[in-house]
Amino acid sequence: MALGYFVTGTNTEVGKTLVSCALLHALRAHHARVVGMKPVAAGATLTAHGWVNEDTQALRAASNLAVPPELDNPYCLPDPMSPHLAAKRAGQTIEVSVLSQRYQRLATLADAVVVEGAGGFVVPLSDTETSADLAQRLALPVILVVGLRLGCLNHAVLTQEAIAARGLRLAGWVANRVDSAMLAVEDNIDSLRERLHAPLLADIPYLSEPNPAQIAICLPSGAPA
Repeated sequence: MALGYFVTGTNTEVGKTLVSCALLHALRAHHARVVGMKPVAAGATLTAHGWVNEDTQALRAASNLAVPPELDNPYCLPDPMSPHLAAKRAGQTIEVSVLSQRYQRLATLADAVVVEGAGGFVVPLSDTETSADLAQRLALPVILVVGLRLGCLNHAVLTQEAIAARGLRLAGWVANRVDSAMLAVEDNIDSLRERLHAPLLADIPYLSEPNPAQIAICLPSGAPA
């Protein structure tokens, strides 16, 4: 079975795709077949090849294994909103069982799979299931991306509690300096170190044009244990 990670964040727009792509680059140094998976993508552009999501494209560019879209992005929804609402507007229903099956197929093709969740850890996928249900079904080690901005301490600790409540292991966390004007950044990181019961894997500086391959170098031994 392939090595796998589930990447989640303290909120949307905190750098989950950037960190997922960096992790893919790091894993490529040790594995011949590495692929990213975006189970649910909300917000897409219509192209000659159908609906395409920007985050999914970035994950594919960072992977070294090409797979059919139905495996690495089973649900690609046009509207940029909460997945359960985007699915309703598209006339679809997101099913965690389907996502789990697609992951299992990916895991038979790849040496390592990086799964990027949508939004925050407990974002609704349907009227009855959330991203946390998907993470629990996959039972992968979780990597938490903390967007360093006002409120991140509360969001990070609540997410850690939600991960533990699902019986999952927090393999590590990444500090991503998304707000260049944030006050007392180092003090906030120290507070997170005290409260998050997992290693800090990387501290990403504020970058106008972040490069996943460069950030991959910051990850210990290529990937968290």
